[in-house]
Amino acid sequence: MDSVFVAAPTFDYSYYRYQIHEITEMLIINMGQYAHGNQPIQHMTYLYNYVGEPWKTQYRVRDIMNKLYTNNPDGLCGDEDNGQTSAWYVFSALGFYPVCPGSNQYIIGSPLFKKSTLKLENGKTFMINAPENNSENIYISNLKLNNKDYTKNFLNHSDIINGGIIDMIMSNEPNKQRGTKPIDFPYSMSNDNN
Repeated sequence: MDSVFVAAPTFDYSYYRYQIHEITEMLIINMGQYAHGNQPIQHMTYLYNYVGEPWKTQYRVRDIMNKLYTNNPDGLCGDEDNGQTSAWYVFSALGFYPVCPGSNQYIIGSPLFKKSTLKLENGKTFMINAPENNSENIYISNLKLNNKDYTKNFLNHSDIINGGIIDMIMSNEPNKQRGTKPIDFPYSMSNDNN
C-alpha cells in the first residue's frame, strides 16, 4: 500500500484516448498513484488497519483531509458522485469510516475535531472525544470505549447505536504498539479462506 503513494503517477490514455479529469487531479495532488478524486480508491487509506499499521491510516487520512478539502467553491477534489466524496470527509472527520458498507464495522482513522457528538434516532448519543487533537496531534496514542481500554482498529455499529463515548488520546508521534495484533484487525473475508 505504501508504494501507491510514492509510485510515479503514470497512466495511459488507451481507454478514453485522452487525459480524463481524474488523472489530472491525481497529478495535481502529488500523492503518487493515489487518486482520491476517483471514488473507488477512497477506502484504501483505511486498509492499513487490516494489517496492523493503524498509524499509517491516521497519517494518510489527515493528510488527505488537509490537502484535498477546503471550504472554497472548489473545495472537493474530483466528482461528488452521489455524495461519496463528501461522505468520505464527514466520516473521516468524525474519526471512522465504513470501508465495507455491508459489514457492521466502521474502521478507525484520525478525528478532525476535539469533540463530536452524534445524536441518534433512538434518542441516544455517541460522543467522539479527542481533547488533545490539533494539526500536529494526528495519531491515536490510546483509546477508550465507554471508559474501557480499546485496542481494536474498528467500531461495531452496535457500539455507536447503543450510545456511549470513545475517548482518543492524540499525539504527534504514532503509537506503533496499539492495534497491531490480529485480534485488533477488522473482519476480512480473505481470512476465511485460510
